[in-house]
Formats: sequence, C-alpha cells, structure tokens
Amino acid sequence: MYSELNRDSIAALVADFYGDIRRDSVLAPVFDGAIGDNWEPHLARMVDFWCSVMLKSAEFKGNVYGKHMQLQGVEAEHFRRWLGLFESHVTGRFAPGDADAFLAAARRIAASLQYGFFGRVEVA
Repeated sequence: MYSELNRDSIAALVADFYGDIRRDSVLAPVFDGAIGDNWEPHLARMVDFWCSVMLKSAEFKGNVYGKHMQLQGVEAEHFRRWLGLFESHVTGRFAPGDADAFLAAARRIAASLQYGFFGRVEVA
C-alpha cells in the first residue's frame, strides 16, 4: 500500500531517509560536519523543502545552491550514495507517479549542485 502524498508522509520519508544518512559511513561525516547537533531543525527544513517541491506549498525559504556550495570535501560518490538511498526510500513508499516526481526533482537538484562543485554532472 502506497503512502498518500501529504505533509505527514513527507515527514516520515525525511525522518527515515536522514536516519539512514546518519548511519551511512560515506555520507554521515559530510552531513554531521555541516549540521552538527542541529539535526531537528534541519529535518524540519527538509520537510518544508520537500513539501514545497512536491505539494507546491511554498513553505521553504532558502538558498539551497548557496548553502551547499559552502560545503567542503564533497565528491561524486556522495551524490551516488545520496541518490541511491533517496531512491530506495521513495520507491515503494509512494505511488509510481509520485515516486518518479520525487526522483526527477532529486536528480535535477543533484545535477545543479554537481555542476557547481565539479563544473559538470558526474551522477544523474
């Protein structure tokens, strides 16, 4: 049974997904270095972000690109892992059309950030 696409299901996705990020040997150091002890506010912002993307709620206010460009040590492998984990959390949780929309947005964002970091898209 698929989750209905709403704020509650997006909040559950964010909690589960970032729980795995925090346990991932490749991603955890990058995220912990940037977020430190501020995980709860970060998760709340990510719920607002994905609600803005998927529900057109316009709740998120921020500069995703500028914030990420401040990070040090980001490599193509980080994008591969992030996208792989995200896909595993979205697929099967949401109906195929909604999952595809999540993944298309995630890939667009990843491509933009990769271009900023590397001058090219390494992982799509």
